This record gives sequence, structure tokens and C-alpha cells, in this order.
Amino acid sequence: MDGSLTKFIDKIGGEYSGKLSRDYEVSRLLKSKQGTEKIQVFNVDDISQISSGNVVDSKRKILESLSVNTLEDAYNKLLDSFSREGKMVKVGEPKLKEGNLKDLPFVKFYEKDGGYYLTSSLIIACYKNICNASIHRIMMLNDKEAAVRIVPRHLYYLYKEALKNNEILPVSVIIGIHPAIILAASSSPQLGYFELNAAANILGNLEIYNSPIHKNPIPLGAAAIIEGFITEKQVDEGPFVEAMGGYDKIRKQPVLKAEKVYLNSDETTHVILPGGYEHAMLMGFPREASIYNAVSKVVPKVHGVHLTLNSGGWLHAIISIDKNHDGDSKNAILAAFSAHPSLKHVIVVDPDVNIYDINDVEWAIATRFQADRDLIIINNARGSTLDPSAKDGLTSKIGIDATKPLNAGFEYERAKIP
Repeated sequence: MDGSLTKFIDKIGGEYSGKLSRDYEVSRLLKSKQGTEKIQVFNVDDISQISSGNVVDSKRKILESLSVNTLEDAYNKLLDSFSREGKMVKVGEPKLKEGNLKDLPFVKFYEKDGGYYLTSSLIIACYKNICNASIHRIMMLNDKEAAVRIVPRHLYYLYKEALKNNEILPVSVIIGIHPAIILAASSSPQLGYFELNAAANILGNLEIYNSPIHKNPIPLGAAAIIEGFITEKQVDEGPFVEAMGGYDKIRKQPVLKAEKVYLNSDETTHVILPGGYEHAMLMGFPREASIYNAVSKVVPKVHGVHLTLNSGGWLHAIISIDKNHDGDSKNAILAAFSAHPSLKHVIVVDPDVNIYDINDVEWAIATRFQADRDLIIINNARGSTLDPSAKDGLTSKIGIDATKPLNAGFEYERAKIP
């Protein structure tokens, strides 16, 4: 199967909004339309190539991208996709035309943004027989250079290895690709497992071709490719709006030098709204799967996991479980913290509570929780850099057991109208 975003939009349905300015108009559209049924389709300023946004800004669209019907099936499919090598099928290079960075949908989203950003950039790097695919924001500097935000994970490791050898890291940057590939690249497998293998397993197989300069594997259907190098040069990057809707700080980040930019005019590029629903979904859904897997090992049944949108799909988890013992809820909380160390607050509820309705969750806390027996507090734990209230990466974490006792009596029963 190819990795065309355009075909996915045709499947879900797109809503065209015309030509939009790079300055704030794209973000206004995506903000106002997030969570709606259709994918937003538009042109950015003077770019002829179509762009899109809110591609997977809801659980329904996530399920469509994974070709499953339930969240449990989605978690299991995503987790299983990393358990083996995927079938990648070599095909010929499509018809591409050359351009430059200004032909790509770099957008200014918020008033204090440090510049114009690509937000769906999938960077493929292969170095010393290790390949990695991961999502990174890229800030335009000029028509040949951009700053790349790299956190200390696998791309950072490859970049540092190249610098140790007095080399700069060759990379292929993809814009506009099927969301199943984006989800695979948003996950965190062990170093050495190439995320495109997982994407191939999700899609059944993945048609790829060699990038024009570096010969890196590129999914067929990619809308645009930057062939370049991540250099030793460092520049100020940011501010940029992070998942919680606040500004990330300015920091020194490496410069991407673009050797060539290639466009596939028949395909659609992708713009992710920083701090929006899609940002939270892509960050959070792979972690929901990890939490589901970990908690399933310590309780009889996990009915659902919800990393909340208002916590950026990152800091707050609500988990619905069955239990055999009243201590199971606390084990579930500890398993969740272990599976996703960035978690700050975890709430565990019974299956009669709707984890997607904060009013229902609040009801469970009000009627089934007692702080002296049902609260877990962990002080000075490693937290998330996305939490502005954390200090030097340290935070306090809370787990709330809002489940009723196994021997619960009539007073815990929810009233029903027959």
C-alpha cells in the first residue's frame, strides 16, 4: 500500500476553505474546525500544492487511519506493529519537481511564534546501519536553511554520533503522508527498530522508493521531500506553542541545510495546529496504547484509557478498569506511571463511568474517593518538560482511586430511570 495522505482524505472526506495566509489564518481555521467530521483542506498563500489539517484530530479518525473499529483493537494493532519487521516493497520514484523551502506550508500560528513553522515534518535518518523516523517541528530561516527542534531521543543520538565522526547527519524530511505512518513515527520503540516497519505492518505493506540524493526509504505518496543535512551550526529556535497551549522557551537548536526540495504536485501536504486536538492525539495515542498494555498486566480488564486533550494528550490519564481486589486500582496507577513517565495525574474509575465525560469523572471522585485511603502522592519524580510548573524536570505526581469498593453496598449504586 502507498502512503498517500490524499487517498486518506478522500476516504474520510475533506472540506475546502480556499486560500489562506501563512499568518494566523491557517491556525484560525484549524482551531475553529477541530473535532469536526471532515478534514480541512486549503491552499497556503501562493503555494499551488494543496494542504490539509485536522487529519486525525479525533478518536474516530484515528480508528479510520488504523482500519479498526474499536479502541482496544487500535491499541493492540499499534502495539503489535512493532513486534516484527514490516514488508516494505521497492517501487520506482514518482514524478517530482524541484522547489525550495518557501514552496512548503511554513505557517505562523500564534502571535509570539519565533518564525514560520512546518509542524508535520517526518525526518528519516539512516546512519551506521540504524534508521529512525520521527516527527519534529522545523522553523524556516531562509529558502535554504531551517532550525530543527531535536529532543534527546533517537534522532538526537544519530546526530551526535555523526558529529563525533566529524560528519553532519544526512536526512530526508517528508511532509504529507498517511496518518498511520505519522502514528508509527510518533511512537517510541527501542533504538534500532525502524518505525517504517511498524507503518508497513499497520497498512499491510508499504511501497517505498529511494530518496533522490541520500537514497533513504520514502513512502510512495509523500507530498514533499527535503533532502538535506542536520549541521553542527546552532541558532535560536522558538518560541513555539507546545501541547498544553503555552509557549516553549527559546533554545539553541541545529540548522537543517536543504540541498534540494522535491514536490509531488498530485499529493497533499499536512499542517498540524500546535496545541490543538490533532497535536494531542498524535502525541497521546501511542502512549495510551502503552498505558493500556501495562495496566492490562496488573488488572483483570482495562475498558479504556484517555489522555485528556486539555493536558495536551500527555499529562493526565483517566483509566477505566475491572478489579478482583481493592488494591488493583493502585497497581493500575503505578503501572500507568511506569508506562508513561511524563504522566502527572492518573485517575482510575469503574466501567460505569464515562472516561471521556469530565463531569462523570468528577462525579466518581466526589462519591467514590477518600483522600486518606485512595490517594497516591509521589514527590520529586521526573516529569515532563511540557509542564511549566515543574522545576528542573521534577514534579509531584498524584494517583486517584475513584473506584467503589468490591463489597460496595446500595449507597454506591447509580440511580436509573426505568
